[in-house]
Amino acid sequence: MNEYREFLRRKQDIGTYDGFDPLFMPDFMYPFQRDVVDWSIRKGKAAEFGDCGLGKTPMQLVFAENIVRKTNKPVLIITPLAVSAQTVREGEKFDIEVNRTIDGTVHNGINVTNYERLHHYNPADFAGCVCDESSCIKDATSQRQAIIIQFMKHMQYRLLCTATASPNDYIELGTSAEALGQLGRMDMLSTFFKNDENSNHPIWWGARWRFKAHAEERFWRWVCSWSRAFRKPSDLGYPDDDFVLPPLIEDEHVVISKILRSGCLFDMPAVTLQEQREERRNTINERCELVASLVDNKDAAVVWCHLNTEGNLLEKLIPDAIQVSGADSDEAKEERFLAFTRGDVRVLVTKPKIGALGLNWQHCNHMTFFPSHSFEQYYQGVRRCWRFGQTRPVKVDIVTSEGELGVMKNLQRKAAQADKMFSILVQEMNNEIKIDRSTKYDKITEVPQWLV
Repeated sequence: MNEYREFLRRKQDIGTYDGFDPLFMPDFMYPFQRDVVDWSIRKGKAAEFGDCGLGKTPMQLVFAENIVRKTNKPVLIITPLAVSAQTVREGEKFDIEVNRTIDGTVHNGINVTNYERLHHYNPADFAGCVCDESSCIKDATSQRQAIIIQFMKHMQYRLLCTATASPNDYIELGTSAEALGQLGRMDMLSTFFKNDENSNHPIWWGARWRFKAHAEERFWRWVCSWSRAFRKPSDLGYPDDDFVLPPLIEDEHVVISKILRSGCLFDMPAVTLQEQREERRNTINERCELVASLVDNKDAAVVWCHLNTEGNLLEKLIPDAIQVSGADSDEAKEERFLAFTRGDVRVLVTKPKIGALGLNWQHCNHMTFFPSHSFEQYYQGVRRCWRFGQTRPVKVDIVTSEGELGVMKNLQRKAAQADKMFSILVQEMNNEIKIDRSTKYDKITEVPQWLV
C-alpha cells in the first residue's frame, strides 16, 4: 500500500509539501520575503525566481538556518565566484552565522562555497543545499549541471535562487525541475510537449517541440507548484514601497569600421555569426577607444567585453582600470572583484560570463557594454548596478558597429519576449496562489478492499 501511494505521488503534476513549519522567521525580513521563505520551507524543495536586489541572499540564509535547526545537520550554499564572501558579509549583517569553506571542510551550521569547489564535498554530509544564481546550471549538456544535480539528488531539502529564469527557455525550467527532483527533462517533454520535426518551433536538445493540446496551462501550473516568480513585491500582492528602481538610461553608440569585411565594397550589416565575429575583430580599436573616452572621469564604472583582445586593450587605454580575465586564478579574480566592490578600483574590465552573476555594485551607476546575442548576459550585467538599493539613475553606454546592428535588434527582441513570458508566469502563479491548487493532503484515506 505504501508503495502504491508513493507511485501515485510521483505521478502528480502538482508538487507536494515535503518540508515543515518554519522554526525561525526573523523580523528583518519584508512581508513578501517572509511569505516566499515560509512557502519554500514548507515545500522542502523549491525555486525562488526573484529579481535582483529583492533580498534572495537573506531569504536563502533564513531557509538554510531553518534546515539546520530542524535537522541539526549542516547545509551547503553554492554560489558563483566571489559571491561566497559576499554571502558571509550578508550573514554578519543579519546575525546569521555563515562559514566559508573551499577545501571540503564542513562546519556546523551553514556552509558556503563556490561552484568551482563543489567536487571537494560529500553530499551525505549535508541535510540540504541552496544553489545561488542557479541559472548557471541551465545548460542540459554541461558538466556543471550534471555534477550539481547528482550532488543534490538524495537531499531532502533543496532551494534554487536566480533572477533570470527564462520562462521561454524550457531547457532551464527542465534542468531546474530535475535538480529539485520534480521531473526529469525528458519526462517533462513527454508529459507536456510533442516532438514536431516539421514545424518552425524552437529546437531543444536536437529536436523541435511544441505544447501538446491543452497542456500549456497544465505546464505553467506545474511550474508554479515548485517555484515562485516575482520582479517586485506587488507581483506577490505587497506594496512596492522601498523597491522602486531609479531610471535606467541606455545610450547606443555606433562606430564605423575602417576595415571592410572580406568580399565587401562598402560596409554591410553582418548577417551570419562568422560575419559578426569578423566585424567585431575589425572594429576593436574604434570600439575600445570610444569606451575609454566614455569612462574618462572620476566615477566608478564597469566595462563589459567579450574577447580577450578587447579586455587587454581596454585595460591599456583606461589608466586606472583593472581587468578580471579567464586566465586569472580564482583567488585573483575574487580579490579584484572585492577590490572594486570596496571602491579601491575605479574601473573594472571583465566579461559577463565571468562577473555578471550575483555581485552587488550599487556604488557604481555607469557601465559600458558590447552587445551579444545573450539576453541573460546583458540583463545580469546591467543588474549588477541597476538593482534595488541603487539610489541614482544608472547609465548604460552600448557600443556597437554599423555591421552589428542586427545583434542589437535580436537582443531587444529577446528582452521583449522574456518580459512577456515572465509576465505570464507571474499571472499563472497568482492564479495558483489564489485558487490554492497546491493543497497539502495530510489525511490518510483508506482504500476500499476491492481496489487493493
